[in-house]
Amino acid sequence: MSVDAEAAELWNTLSGAELIRAMADGRFPSVSEVDEHLGQSVVGAEDGLVELAWAPSERLCNPAGIVHGGYIAMVLDNAVCMAGASTCEHFMPMFTLNLNIEYLRAVKAGEKYTAVGTCVHAGRTRMVANAVISDSRGKPVAQASAAVLPNQAFAR
Repeated sequence: MSVDAEAAELWNTLSGAELIRAMADGRFPSVSEVDEHLGQSVVGAEDGLVELAWAPSERLCNPAGIVHGGYIAMVLDNAVCMAGASTCEHFMPMFTLNLNIEYLRAVKAGEKYTAVGTCVHAGRTRMVANAVISDSRGKPVAQASAAVLPNQAFAR
């Protein structure tokens, strides 16, 4: 079976959480080059919960030498969207309706961070999720709450 056929089979048969775990295991290809650019990877998922690893590089830094808040927002957005998607019967990409962020500490290039997204309301048309990025000592550096919308173009 070709790689494309295997990916299609996973897409058509796995739940949202199972497909996200397949991404973590390398059995399903990344959906974009954004993960590589950000230095982000999927660690794991279960229904309503995802974990991402993040190791930002210097190219993500602002002139002050810390990671630009826009990149932090992207990681938080990925975590809340994947948390929502993890609750679906089949994986569905999400549209972000709003993303409210609290920046708590500076994020530094070359350090390792963990982003955990949790879906707190898995509605059929609108979901609410939270995400926290923590440093290697477990201290939160940023958090977000969001409302996301399943992209019905991918409904089966």
